[in-house]
Amino acid sequence: MTMAHDPESPGGVEEPQAEGADALDSGDAGDPGDPGIPADPTAVFDEHRDLLFGVAYRVLGRAVDAEDVVQDAWLRWREVDHASVRDPRAYLVRVVTHLAVDRLRSAQHRRETYVGPWLPEPILTAPDIADDVALADSVSFGMLVVLETLSPLERAVFVLREAFGFSHAEIAQTLGRSEEAVRQLARRARQHVESRRPRFETDRGTQRDATERFLAAANSGDLAGLMNLLAPDVALHSDGGGVAKAALRVIEGADKVARFLTGIAQKPPPEPRAYLASVNGRLALVVTSRGEPHSVFSLDVVDGLVTTIHLQVNPDKLHGLHDIAAVGDPVGLS
Repeated sequence: MTMAHDPESPGGVEEPQAEGADALDSGDAGDPGDPGIPADPTAVFDEHRDLLFGVAYRVLGRAVDAEDVVQDAWLRWREVDHASVRDPRAYLVRVVTHLAVDRLRSAQHRRETYVGPWLPEPILTAPDIADDVALADSVSFGMLVVLETLSPLERAVFVLREAFGFSHAEIAQTLGRSEEAVRQLARRARQHVESRRPRFETDRGTQRDATERFLAAANSGDLAGLMNLLAPDVALHSDGGGVAKAALRVIEGADKVARFLTGIAQKPPPEPRAYLASVNGRLALVVTSRGEPHSVFSLDVVDGLVTTIHLQVNPDKLHGLHDIAAVGDPVGLS
């Protein structure tokens, strides 16, 4: 697949230095407290861990890679002179962004030779993330697929600016770029994303109703029922990564998508169970086999009709769903 729609400007992200970290955030979010009392470095890092993972995951689209980046940031944080870091939050975001961008660049060839459509690695998210539209949208399957078409720097700028609200000046400090260069990257990324941003219904009740009807129709082989639920131009993106059975191309059109879904429903995995859960900021259907995650169905719903289906079946990308039986809402499979 194509990774970037614009050539990336020369140069990489500068290695962060502790003494310059305070320029990123002028607020008190990263203030360790009384400067006369040294803060516990572990406690400081843990305070920002969720933010760091959120940035890394949105830049990379893989939870395993994001966790590795956060761990690498922790190892660097242990070795830094903490007394010289006036704003730990700023410094840590800078380190994580640098590591994530470098990792994304190194992964470009692997992404370009990926077998079939690429979808992000799903993660369980708190149900109330849907209340923050910007955060929920930035972590959705559809948005992460769009972000794959940006250059690594554009993606980092977009994530920091649109998902987490950093200013252009703060992002410039993070990336070691001029503020004007960051503004250009942000403008280019926003225009690109806006032209491809998927539409979807944000009401959780509507999402749940459509997902339950989808499960009932697909599981019973009700072709007519599925056809009534799918938009005429519905598209199904399935990611098997060359490991699990999946369509090698996007399937388009209600008839083709409905027949594909009823076909796979006729060959369920051993001992299947189904759960509704908040996955990537949206209500999704997670199917397990013998207690292990097997597949994830995430639906984009507009005006009561399913417009896009993201189906993740690549077992290498389902590690983040192992707690589904504990947190998911069981739904019936006949």
